[in-house]
Order: sequence, then C-alpha cells, then structure tokens
Amino acid sequence: MPRRRKRARFEQLTEFERGRIIGLREAGLSYRAVASRVQRNSSTVMRVWKQWTDECRTTRKSGSGPRNVTSARDDRHLVRMARTDRTASSRQLAALWSIATGVSLCASSIRRRLLQCGLRARTPLYRIPLTHDHRRLRLQWANQHRDWRADWQHVVFSDESRFNLWYHDGRIRVRRYAGERHLPECIIERHSGRTPGVMVWGAIAYHRRSQLLRIVGNLNSNRYIREVLQPEAVPFLQSLPGAVFQQDNARPHTARIVKSFFAAQQEQLLPWPACSPDMSPIEHVWDVIGRRLARDPRPVASADELWQYPNPSSLRKYHRKALSLDRKWDILSSGVVVDSPKPLRTCWSNEKRVTYL
Repeated sequence: MPRRRKRARFEQLTEFERGRIIGLREAGLSYRAVASRVQRNSSTVMRVWKQWTDECRTTRKSGSGPRNVTSARDDRHLVRMARTDRTASSRQLAALWSIATGVSLCASSIRRRLLQCGLRARTPLYRIPLTHDHRRLRLQWANQHRDWRADWQHVVFSDESRFNLWYHDGRIRVRRYAGERHLPECIIERHSGRTPGVMVWGAIAYHRRSQLLRIVGNLNSNRYIREVLQPEAVPFLQSLPGAVFQQDNARPHTARIVKSFFAAQQEQLLPWPACSPDMSPIEHVWDVIGRRLARDPRPVASADELWQYPNPSSLRKYHRKALSLDRKWDILSSGVVVDSPKPLRTCWSNEKRVTYL
C-alpha cells in the first residue's frame, strides 16, 4: 500500500493561488495536474473550481475562520480596563477579567484584542517627578519665551553629562534556546557599585559648539569657574555677539561665587526653571552620543580609552565609526542640534494640559 502523501501547506490559499487554479483548469489541465503545479491537494483544487463554477467567485465567505471569544462590547470593556491601569500586564488583565465577568480569558487573547484596538505595549517615558509648583513655573517660563524666534540663535545651551564604560539603554535582547538562560554569553553583568565612566561638559549654539571638556572627580563651584567657565565657556560666549548663556540649576551653577563671576564678566544668563532638563536641546545631543557609543564595536577597557583612544591605527580592525568620545563630539553634524523652539512647544503643550487638569 503506498504511503500517504503529506500535505505541503496548512495556510489558507492566497488570491493569486486561487486565480492560478482557475486559469490552469480553464486551460484544460486535470485536477491532479493542477494540484501538482500549485503544490496543493486535489480536493482543494476541486473545491476552488466548484466555487468558481457555482458561485462565480473565489474569495472566502465573510465570517469564515475561528470566531472571537469576545464580543465588541467585551473588547470595549477590555480597553477601559487597560486604560484604567496602563501598567497592568496581560496576565493581570486576564485575572481582572475573570473576576469581573466570571469567564476565563487567556493573556494572548487579551493581547490580540488590545492590538486590534490600537493599544500596544511600549516602553514608558521616564521623567523627573514634578510638583504642581514645578509645572506652574515651567508653564510660566514657556509662556514668556513662546514667541521667541531669532532670539534662540543667540542662546548657548550648556550642561554636563556622564557616559559609562559599559553603556546599555535597557533594550538589549539575547537570542537563546530553552534552557540557555544561565549561559555566560546570555548574561549581561550589572555592577552594584558606581560604574566607571567619563564626566564631560559641553555647550552648543546655533550651528556652533564649544570644545568638549573632561571633568575628573566631583565638580564644585570653584572648579566650575576654574576648569570650565574661564578656559572655555567665557571665550566661547565672547566669540558670539549678544550671546545668552544657559545652564541648569545644579548647585555648582547657582553658587554665589559663580553668579558674581558672571556679573564681573558682564555675561547675560537665561533664567531656567527647576527640574527641566527636557527643555534643553543639549540633552538631545547627549542622547545621540550615548546611542552612538552603544553601537560602537570596539572594546573599551578603561575610562581613558572611552575619552580618547590611545592608538587610532589599531581601530582599523573595527568599524570605521569606532571613535573616542571627544571625536564623536567633534564630528557631530549641525543637524543633530535640534531647533530650540521645538522642545519649548512640546513643554508648553504638555504643561498646559497637565497643570490645568
């Protein structure tokens, strides 16, 4: 007795395959010959041809296939539950659904229903916790500077940032088989102490930027004047007629000795609301540099190598974009520096909505 032929495919016929079956049958081929051409069973070919000759159509009937276990009303209920607690997982929603309705529903079904309704699980946006006064002052500041146009071209945005030796943004994934969770190549080490890295200071203006300075150790007000303002910030401001200097409200920036230094230099400062790093365009620059460091294929053994690679000729065996931190700052294009009113408009719309809710 001959062996039973296994079915080649189990998915539904496409419209192209259905049309091909009709064309081959009209050309005079037998059911078996057509099935051999399209790699389908003869019964499938017969069913498609019968549907064409009897009903003059090849599409599937509406409503065919497995039916949803939830109705449209149930889907709206699921959406309300998901929007009530945005951080609830699909398993938690399944448990809440079972308690509310007495009907069990698996987590995968809930995920499919929410996806069909446009709700997709995404990484949340992390930000500094803001009080009502913080939001009010941010909105007040945004209203005062909302109509600025050419004035933003004279603003110099400055800030410090720290880049760790082992950088990852929390989106790293490993590809492994079942049972390989504890393999060394599937584990990412997380240091309990402070991760070695490089602290830097930089400033950006309209189509210009300062030199990137490395800061070793803790930065206080005296070091801020001696190592940042005097050698780099003030000369950079003096090279820009009518420049306005922006800095955040960190303690080294707001000390009385620093304010006296700016008054003696007759430099104009831009008032800045508290807890507002998202309103400064230089934060976008730090994010771009951090992402480029994360894609860097070269191994970095120390903070000194992260700041300035000692032997550039040895980089040839790595990717051509494997550059040190100071070089990544130097080769930044002017397009990376975002338009200043853009984060301001975002802040204005968000804070206006949040403050007066």
